[in-house]
Amino acid sequence: MAPVVAYVNTTAEVKAESDICCTSANVVKVIESLPSERIICVPDRNLSMWAQKNTKKQVIAWDGFCHVHDRITREDVLKAKKQHPHALLMAHPECRPEVLELANHVTSTSGMLRFAKASDEEEFIVGTELGLMHRLKKDNPRKLFHPLRKDMICPNMKKTTLGSVARALTGMTHRIKVPEEIRIPAKRALDRMLAIK
Repeated sequence: MAPVVAYVNTTAEVKAESDICCTSANVVKVIESLPSERIICVPDRNLSMWAQKNTKKQVIAWDGFCHVHDRITREDVLKAKKQHPHALLMAHPECRPEVLELANHVTSTSGMLRFAKASDEEEFIVGTELGLMHRLKKDNPRKLFHPLRKDMICPNMKKTTLGSVARALTGMTHRIKVPEEIRIPAKRALDRMLAIK
């Protein structure tokens, strides 16, 4: 039976049914840590296909996707490269394979931050959610960053604000209680990921 690797942004219920969690930064490392030669990866098919290219193990992809990354097309990339011919394209592994093939660097959001800072290049096209643009510009004030598309906004990522977190913590409101039969196996999947060195 193939173990299930679940992306860390899945629900607690999905984590509870999974063997281990992963992030876009550590998906290959997580897959490589498992003894099985066949791995089921959920829920993002693009991340799974990217992982498959970077491991000798067989990765069985669930047919889900991130609507922000999956909307990027090859034509979008060619247009952005034409508009910014001196810029390097950084793309998130949740983008379609044909987009990743055209990227100069495929990496997670944290990887984009490290890559842009360490690079001698001064101009980048950013193939991920627009929220990263502020941090990239703040950390690299002398470098230029262009969004791959201007509509790469994830409404789910914008639901929680610093204000709503502060209100929840000061008033101890909106407590989330996860039933033990879900919490315990979900935590086990997270702990297994965190134990990988």
